[in-house]
Amino acid sequence: MGSENKEVEILLVEDNPTDAELCIRALKKNNLANSLVWVKDGAEALEFLFSTGAYADRDITCPPKVVLLDLRLPKVDGMEVLRRIKEDERTRPIPVVVLTSSKEDRDVAESYKVGVNSYISKPVEFDAFAKTVSELGLYWLLVNRPPVIGK
Repeated sequence: MGSENKEVEILLVEDNPTDAELCIRALKKNNLANSLVWVKDGAEALEFLFSTGAYADRDITCPPKVVLLDLRLPKVDGMEVLRRIKEDERTRPIPVVVLTSSKEDRDVAESYKVGVNSYISKPVEFDAFAKTVSELGLYWLLVNRPPVIGK
């Protein structure tokens, strides 16, 4: 994980190791994974974002530039993680991109209702998946201008 107070650009919340590895590899290809933290369930994501539990030493005023969030997660599901992020004024401005295998209209609608910034269904085909993640990283880290939070 590296230094707990190092600036994190991407928080990847993904329980599937294969999908996580594909994401990380695609981001590394474009030099976008230098400050990425991968958490494997919703509870760990909330600990990271709110600087509790294993991440109690992390500076909450240095949020990630973007959260890539799967919806189907153990412990705390992705929709609840999204809800908690958007309900708290400290984390509300953090851009959240749902990156999930769900193509269900109700998941899309609920995600936007709660405040997601983007909803992307994971492409099944490897090259398409890698290209999608790469473009996501380029947009959210290099093109998008995030708000200054907690400074």
